[in-house]
Amino acid sequence: MANKIHVKKGDLVMVITGKSSGKKGKVLEVIPKDNKVVVEGANIVKRHTRPTQKMPQGGIIEKEAPMNSSNVMIFCSKCNAPRRINKDTSGNKKVRVCNKCGEVFDK
Repeated sequence: MANKIHVKKGDLVMVITGKSSGKKGKVLEVIPKDNKVVVEGANIVKRHTRPTQKMPQGGIIEKEAPMNSSNVMIFCSKCNAPRRINKDTSGNKKVRVCNKCGEVFDK
């Protein structure tokens, strides 16, 4: 059973715990089955890769690893801070809004 995650692909988030604490980045991938997200520029790990046709060089590459979705918060550009979100109805559609200033995250 897939879990409901509070962030979506493309959201601007801030990492609030862990080794990448304080970094801002865009959500590249959401993995609801494992309750994890991949954030651009955060949780960088080194992987030893063997040469392939795609990467004939091989070697050690750095890439973003998945982290638990509870370690990130949506970053409100209006408040300029990470914020909790509320769900609000706009017409027939449910949208996510900033808890503090009311900015809509779903355009």
